[in-house]
Formats: sequence, structure tokens, C-alpha cells
Amino acid sequence: MEMVRSTMKPVELVIVGAGDRGTVYASYASENPDLAKVVGVAEPRDFYRQRMVEKHDIPPENVFTDWKDLSKRERFADAVVIATQDSMHLGPAIAFANKGYHMLLEKPMAPDEEGCKKIAKAALDNKILFAVAHVLRYTSYTRKLKEIIDSGAIGEVISLHRLEPVGYWHQAHSFVSGNWRREDESSFMLLAKSCHDIDWIRYIVGKRCRAISSFGSLVHFREENKPINSGKKCLTCTYEPKCPYSAKKIYFGFISRGQTGWPVSVVTPEATEENVIEALAESPYGRCVYLCDNDVVDHQVVNMEFEGGLTASFTMTAFTEAGGRRTSIFGTKGEIYGDGSTIRVFDFLSDTVQNYDTALDSTMALEGHSGGDYGLIQAFVAAVAEKDGSRILSGPEETLESHLMVFAAERSRRERKTILM
Repeated sequence: MEMVRSTMKPVELVIVGAGDRGTVYASYASENPDLAKVVGVAEPRDFYRQRMVEKHDIPPENVFTDWKDLSKRERFADAVVIATQDSMHLGPAIAFANKGYHMLLEKPMAPDEEGCKKIAKAALDNKILFAVAHVLRYTSYTRKLKEIIDSGAIGEVISLHRLEPVGYWHQAHSFVSGNWRREDESSFMLLAKSCHDIDWIRYIVGKRCRAISSFGSLVHFREENKPINSGKKCLTCTYEPKCPYSAKKIYFGFISRGQTGWPVSVVTPEATEENVIEALAESPYGRCVYLCDNDVVDHQVVNMEFEGGLTASFTMTAFTEAGGRRTSIFGTKGEIYGDGSTIRVFDFLSDTVQNYDTALDSTMALEGHSGGDYGLIQAFVAAVAEKDGSRILSGPEETLESHLMVFAAERSRRERKTILM
């Protein structure tokens, strides 16, 4: 997906939501100033807005605290990146699509089916280039895996299993204490964390889903599981040294390893030990994980049947070390195992194994999600610059289809029945 342009002016971007994800996508412009330039921002929080302004030298007239004020302006950029909270995607997505901005929208599209349909319709009606941040489609690992399957190396794919090891500390940070802990403030867990896994499965399989079922619940992070004599806050809890979910252990551990970006940067924008202590004393991130107001599940399985009888299963669980998603694919002529960077292909006929390494150079910019962050924004910028929608792997129609699979899975979990698509 390399792009070489020496005579064309950079693609001009507006960032709506200058938090972690907005900052990640905007950094592509810093790394590639000849290809992209951030010319506007809308962000209500002073620190994050000003950081974006200073980083990209954004003129004052293009700086807004509210996306609604920005949307009242005549279009002054080529494209918009919408990286607000999940429940805040619908309004700006519709408004900027109607203005004719090409759009990169953070996943999920919206927290409900109707919102997703409205966004897809707005993108299609306005004929804009539209990409949803299903970053897993854009990794070199996925590209190689898709190539192997499409080559027929393992024959016809019959079944697939995928594991998303969320990680004990990531669950505690994002889905027990953090922004995605409650459905009414963000969305349900499968949509918030795993919609791009369901999308990835659909992309790899290349067939439409016919039926779906799911099971899962919130088992562990509940008040009845709170250790005896433990406190309400990690900073003052006598049980804290024995708790694997201790906020002190998690965030100070990152700082001690020199990792001051996400997730520490979410707790405090300036990641010093003193600032973390202050944040844990005052913010939700310092609460006991057994006394939070969280309600999203901590584990879930999804079973899918696709056209032709192909089956797939997906497991999301908090209770892991974290790390790369792991996938097994079973075909009529061979078997594939992948861990997000390496791929092992076993051939039934020759009884031989072939290994592929798709790991990134550790110095690669935007290496988040195994390079998917970089692959996505690179493809989107190239699509806008060249007016070539084929570079986008996650447009409105295919994204809507995989989102509807996620909503069907959640209905199945709640109603305890199989949903026909």
C-alpha cells in the first residue's frame, strides 16, 4: 500500500476528538508531512485540544471546543477523522458527511443498529470516501493470511476459531474502571471491544453469515467477589499488594518500564508517578475493581454459521496475560495457526509445515494494533489523495454487515436463542 506523491499537496484533515485515538491518527501527518496535514480540531478538553493545536500548528480560526460549531463552517479540509466516544459518533458523522467531508470513523460506527444504518446511508448518499477503523484488516499479518487462504493452500475453509485475550489489566483499565465500563455510557462489550474481531472473521471468511449465537456474562468484577477487608481505593487498601488488579501495580508497572503512553496517558496526560497518585486518588481509575459501577461482560463466546456451512467461533475473555489474538483455521487440505505476527501452515498432503513471520520493525511509526493503525490511516489518506475507494477495506456497506452480526450476537446472548441473519 505504498504511496509516492511529490507534486500533490498533502491531504488536509480535521480531527474531531483529540484523545488517544484521534492523536494516533493525527500523528501520521507528523510522520508524513508531504502526504497529510492536520488543519483543524474539535475537542472539549483544554489539555488535549491545545496539545493537538501545538503539535500541528493549527490556526486559531480552525480550533473548536464543540464539533457542532466546526460543522457550521463551510468545508475547509479534505477529510475528517471522528474519534469521539462511541455514543458520540452519530451526530458528527451525519453532519460532516452532509458537508461532503471524506471520513475516517473510529469503531464502532454507533452503539445501536439504527445509528449504524443512518451513518452508512449518509456516507452512501453523499458519495464520500468512508472508512471505519477496523484496523485489524490493515495489518501485514492479515494481508499475508488472506493471501494464503485465497491461494487455496489449505483447500476449502471449513471452520475457524479466534481468541481475543483482552488481558486482566486491560479489562480493569477500560472495562471495569474506564470509559467502556457501562453500556449506557458507551456500548456493550462485544461492540466496544470486539466488533472488529467479528468484522475480521467476516473479512477472512469472505462469505455472508446465516446464523449466530452467543453466551457470556459479568462473572468476576462484582461486589460479592471483593476480598475480605479490602478497601474502596487502591491507594489506601491494605489488601492491595495481594490484588492482581491493583491500579498501583498496573500503572506504576508501566511507568517503571518507561511506558508512559496508553493506558497511563488516559489516567493522566502527563505521566509522572506524582500525577498518577493524584489521579488514582481522585478519578475512577483508582477505585476497587469490585466496587465500580461496571456492567459489561468479562467473557463471551460467539458461534457463527456462514454460507456453504462454514462455521466460526470467537472467544473474548478478560482473564489472560493479554497479547496477540490467536486464530486457528481448518481447511480440507491443511491447517493454519496464527498469533498476530507469525503464521504456521500445515499441509496434509506433504505433512510439512511452512512458517511466515509478519512481525513489524519495532521502529515503525504508528505500530499500534500490529501496524494496523498505520495501515488504516495510510490507506485512507491515499484513497482521498487519489480518489480511489478501492484502497479502503472497511467501507460503509461491509462495515454495516459486520456490525449487524455483532448486534445479532448480543441479542442472542440476552435472549438465549439462535438468531437467523
